Amino acid sequence: MNILNNKTHVVQDLLAFVLIVFMAYVLQDFLIPIFFAILLSVLVYPIVRFFETRLCFNRIFSITIAILVFTTVISAIIVLIAIQFQDIMDESSTYYDKIMEKTNILIKETEDSTGIESKDIVGSEKLEVKEMVKQNSNKIVDFLTRSGAILSDFVLTPLYMFFFLLYRSFLISFLYKATAKVSDKKKMRLILDQLYKVQQNYLVGLVSVMFIVGVLNSIGLLALGIDYPFFFGFLCALLLLVPYIGIIIGSVLPALIALATKDSYWYPFGVIAIFGFIQFIEGNFITPKITGSKVSLNSFVSILVIILFSMLWGIPGMILALPITASLKVIFDNSVKFKAIGFVLGEAEEKYFSNKAKYRLKVWKKIRKLKNKN
Repeated sequence: MNILNNKTHVVQDLLAFVLIVFMAYVLQDFLIPIFFAILLSVLVYPIVRFFETRLCFNRIFSITIAILVFTTVISAIIVLIAIQFQDIMDESSTYYDKIMEKTNILIKETEDSTGIESKDIVGSEKLEVKEMVKQNSNKIVDFLTRSGAILSDFVLTPLYMFFFLLYRSFLISFLYKATAKVSDKKKMRLILDQLYKVQQNYLVGLVSVMFIVGVLNSIGLLALGIDYPFFFGFLCALLLLVPYIGIIIGSVLPALIALATKDSYWYPFGVIAIFGFIQFIEGNFITPKITGSKVSLNSFVSILVIILFSMLWGIPGMILALPITASLKVIFDNSVKFKAIGFVLGEAEEKYFSNKAKYRLKVWKKIRKLKNKN
């Protein structure tokens, strides 16, 4: 009978998990800005608390100023990037001519060495822009629709942040009222404190990773003598918000600049190689060690959840994967039923990596010392 009950509970848990995943996929346009708002509210909360406690501002004014400061900083970063991009675009015609010149030389050398003409590969017919638009009209409409959804997220997320910060005490009181026992209220307070620390530590870890990768990228570009090394280095680090894909996108532009400004073809390959190597170090060591440890997740789980959330929510899912999983770990750790899941999500202790032969050797040495003493 107990075995049947256990099987029933397992089936129910699996069905509940499938239902949650299905609802998360269906409601992604609703849930994603809410999760971003929660995460960014944790980032902004220290500023709000400073205004409320130190400067004695009222809550609404403090939240408004804090969100304005946050949006101003983000806007300033975007403006600086835009200004630097404008400087690059002012020289784009020169870069384009040099790139086409070197590309034509490379194509000619390939034709001479292989005997295959370029028109045999790409064809001789020219595709008109009008025809390209016609063939890709569905993709263009889909992109514009998605862009509208992204724009609405930029509007909704600050709005959600405002209400989360405004009603924070009210929402916490609701959670306390939802727990009848005093012991449950104490446990709820503990869980909320842990959730706040986890999100805060994740943000600190993410900023640390961006800074380290930005420095490494800039050093690599400086060593190659590429123009605008710090801009491209930290722009690529900023694109780490999109794990794995971001650094690949960020390497394309400096590689093109290297192709336009350097005499050798090895420079663009060098840029891609350096960024690829930094990508390998960041993905396998820096991010799992710094960000993963900040949120108490092991490296294997960190990589898995990024892949899984990207399949569920795309690029926003890749950004939200670690903080959501870390929050779930806190909840699982404080749940009797799901404590084992919380355990497997966390960092493994050193004893799980120890060699059995080495352990036996330590035991044997201890026994030998005891015999010598006797």
